Amino acid sequence: MKCKPCGATAVIDIPRHRAAFCAGCFSTHCHEQVRRAISSHRMMGHSERILVAISGGKDSLALWHILVALGYQVDGVYLGLGIGDYSDTSRGYAERFAQAHGLTLHVVDIPTEHGFAIPEAARATKRVPCSACGLSKRHLLNRAALDGGYDVLATGHNLDDEAAVLFGNVLQWQVGYLARQRPVLAATDGFARRVKPLIRMGERETAAYCVINRIDYLVDECPMAAGNKHLRYKETLNEMEERSPGVKAAFYLKFLDDMLPVLDGVAEEERALVGVCSRCGAPSSATVCAFCTLVERVAPDPAR
Repeated sequence: MKCKPCGATAVIDIPRHRAAFCAGCFSTHCHEQVRRAISSHRMMGHSERILVAISGGKDSLALWHILVALGYQVDGVYLGLGIGDYSDTSRGYAERFAQAHGLTLHVVDIPTEHGFAIPEAARATKRVPCSACGLSKRHLLNRAALDGGYDVLATGHNLDDEAAVLFGNVLQWQVGYLARQRPVLAATDGFARRVKPLIRMGERETAAYCVINRIDYLVDECPMAAGNKHLRYKETLNEMEERSPGVKAAFYLKFLDDMLPVLDGVAEEERALVGVCSRCGAPSSATVCAFCTLVERVAPDPAR
């Protein structure tokens, strides 16, 4: 198997691109996929300060590495979720990467700063763990970006992630969620601009990028994710991709090109309903935002 760009011995093939790559050309290919995503959707500029959400896994570390290679001003932020040894291990990968590359990593530890861990939050609120986790991440990552004076918050959502979320939203015809599933969410009062530069790269590609570039990452899945419906959606889409390479990219990228413009009105209507949380001042469609409600139920303030 030969590298399509240079003819050297290939180390990976990407069926949807009908191409194989040597190590050097594959890294260049990944950089180009991220550069194209950033350029096509006007995600950010080189003069802006960027904060990347870091989990210690392949996607977030690959993203951080690529953005630095592309010349962006990038710091990282790690959220400690309080999931036992898993959280301690993931934090270690994030900290070692930052130290090895001379980068700044901010750490926000939820149990220390907010008095609860994600497993406790899931039990107390009767939410599935991924729901409590996602709610907390959205609020705290946004707060970290605003408090740190960053222009952009970047997350490591890849093509497989976005296609699976889209698949689930289409199955349920969740129109509001579909209208918000954008590679760029513009900055508004109380919200930092949020971008997803990995939307043109799949999980297999981010894993290969880390291996080729000697990036040590956490391989284990979160122990709280067992039974997550999006994992089942990914399995279904992977089976389709095996039979028809490129189907995931076509499904998601055509949605961005052809359907999102149709949903612009829905997104505008939802933004008009957003007010301010009476407790923390964060944007919220309710008097008290979902995160403050979660904190109240899990770690109530005895003085209140």
